[in-house]
Amino acid sequence: MNCTAAVQTRSAAASAVKTVSGRVAAQPSRVQRNARVSLNKSFFGTVEQVRATRASQSKAVRGAVRVNAKVGDTLEEFLMEATSDAKLRQLMMSMSEAIRTIAFKVRTASCGATACVNSFGDEQLAVDLLADKLLFEALRYSGCCKLACSEEVPEPLDMEGSGFSVAFDPLDGSSIVDTNFSVGTIFGVWPGDKLTGITGRDQAAAGMGIYGPRTVFCIALKDAPGCHEFLLQDDGKWLHVKETTTIGEGKLFSPGNLRATFDNPNYERLISHYIGEKYTLRYTGGMVPDVFQIIVKEKGVFTNVTSPSTKAKLRLLFEVAPLALLVEKAGGASSCDGKCMSGLDVEITAHDQRTQICYGSVGEVQRFEEYLYGSSPRFENVNA
Repeated sequence: MNCTAAVQTRSAAASAVKTVSGRVAAQPSRVQRNARVSLNKSFFGTVEQVRATRASQSKAVRGAVRVNAKVGDTLEEFLMEATSDAKLRQLMMSMSEAIRTIAFKVRTASCGATACVNSFGDEQLAVDLLADKLLFEALRYSGCCKLACSEEVPEPLDMEGSGFSVAFDPLDGSSIVDTNFSVGTIFGVWPGDKLTGITGRDQAAAGMGIYGPRTVFCIALKDAPGCHEFLLQDDGKWLHVKETTTIGEGKLFSPGNLRATFDNPNYERLISHYIGEKYTLRYTGGMVPDVFQIIVKEKGVFTNVTSPSTKAKLRLLFEVAPLALLVEKAGGASSCDGKCMSGLDVEITAHDQRTQICYGSVGEVQRFEEYLYGSSPRFENVNA
């Protein structure tokens, strides 16, 4: 290209730029258009109407975000999107920190028995007491907990905070820690300052920590869909790895208190059904892993039934109600107290209230009620 051609090319390019610039300048900017729209809104409507519209739009956006919590988020990110309650977010973070510490302590603490028993008559292990202490400390320092009640210390203690009350089993399955089976922490969060005269359905949240080959924090929030699994990373952060919203049918069973089959013929028939239908047996003796597998595998059934010679051991406040929220938010069902009703609907009248329970898919809970009690009115239209 000679010099004359180069000059002509540059001149043409400059002219094109001026033309485009003129067109852009002729168009109102986005800011200007928005300003005009805003002016028109203010002209035809009152300031209060405009403010109400903006507030409604903001609320709608927050609501949309809440249902879009994503796998791959950290726990903090998930909670920011899942709930607008700052105190609930703080409390759940405090519980996660305690569970992270317990996970380490379970691997290193003594499994020897102490010289004392709790007020229920159960022998306490050193690791029980350590987990209990860590959870009480976490709740006290959270500033968001008024009352806390533990299976090891069943009388509610004042945590000097406000917003919520928490009941927990600090280390369910502690008697199998020395065998290196998975064990866990269970907790339920209730709004207000009482832990009796309530039901599981009143819970704002529930969760469990699972201490096994992996350390997992599994939670459900009343006002957010699904049940959510967070995996502890090497850097100490919790990573959202799974959301469960459906528990389907599948031949997996975890039968607790099999001694009850000796003098509970209906339970014996149910167990015979599982065996005859070639269900896979998956039972560790720890309630946390045995229920957690239903959520992870998205199928199966857990049963713990009483009989004339074997009384109920599971506590409604500390174990049954919190796990019922987790399972039902995951898409499953529960049957509690021999009344063909959800574990979320039985009133908690005493801290030591005990019950029998079944968790699983809707079809499996229906089958449980039909075998144990003769009918299942809640699920009569379900084909198990």
